[in-house]
Amino acid sequence: MWQAAAVAPRSEDIEVAVIDRNGAHPVVIPCRRICDGWIDAASHRRLDISPTHWRPWPARNATAH
Repeated sequence: MWQAAAVAPRSEDIEVAVIDRNGAHPVVIPCRRICDGWIDAASHRRLDISPTHWRPWPARNATAH
């Protein structure tokens, strides 16, 4: 379930959603909230985004079937 970005946890990989001119959509990489913005959880690069909502990053099954 999506929650407001203002209450997103820190130090946790999460999925965020943004609203742009094309409408609302999730960001396709795991993100982390930091004190003054957002970073890519894998590369730690700053992201120029203003998310509106967040939810836990979906668990990925590492085992191929």
